[in-house]
Amino acid sequence: MPTLTPQQQSQFREDGYCILPGVIDAETLAWLREECAYFHGYMDAFMDGQGVKTYGITHRDRRYFISQRYRLSSRLPRFLFGALMADVCRDALGDEVNLFGEQWVLKGADQGMKFSWHQDSGYLERDVPGTVHRPYLTCWCALDDVDESNGTVYVLPHGEGETRGRIFEHTEDPETNDLVGYDGDATGVPVVAPAGSIALFTSFNFHRSGANTTDRMRRVYLAQYIAERIVRPDGELCGMCVPFVRDGRIVYDPNDDTAERHGPHHESPRAAKTSAK
Repeated sequence: MPTLTPQQQSQFREDGYCILPGVIDAETLAWLREECAYFHGYMDAFMDGQGVKTYGITHRDRRYFISQRYRLSSRLPRFLFGALMADVCRDALGDEVNLFGEQWVLKGADQGMKFSWHQDSGYLERDVPGTVHRPYLTCWCALDDVDESNGTVYVLPHGEGETRGRIFEHTEDPETNDLVGYDGDATGVPVVAPAGSIALFTSFNFHRSGANTTDRMRRVYLAQYIAERIVRPDGELCGMCVPFVRDGRIVYDPNDDTAERHGPHHESPRAAKTSAK
């Protein structure tokens, strides 16, 4: 299976990110798109039931963050806990890996909203002040060809964003509910890659995304992994902590993967606030 090349590993260690072009096979990519369509409809139905057009940072028909729902699928665990993700995580995190969370990130055609500069750990720090943790890993899996026209992600390398070992204070944008942690002049590095590619970056890296100006939805599946559990000051766990790799071997057991043991279905820190906008 594909793993990070020495050059990619070096870039990830130095800058906090790297891009793996076209590593998701065609069959897997096809059913990930099918799953995406199901969860898109799921979220629309949920928002209709709530009578809202905005749920946290999800804005109906414009931008979606659909979190922590993989246990509703018979197929998603195959990807989240499969050989490809194990290879990637071992190279990026080491021989101890847990699933921290997962979500669909969708941008509507013609009107898909941008997303502000932030660190994923900035959302965690907002919700659980004082939490000390190593950066976790985001695997940004492109289900479509991505470039600057359809709202791809832009990443600031550690050296440019001064984010090595540092979480910045974030403020909330009242119009979008986004957290904003950087307002400087840097433009970041855009991920321009074919469908089936994975962009890796840490939860400390600043990243943003532009608007989707094309006539098609831009679809991404985002999986996040941690090397060690993130514990709140009160002793409770942050996010999920589903065992994946131990001593370099895949140990995921679907029969043991329950909300009671490893974290419930709940929205990620990004999507915790509901609004009727």
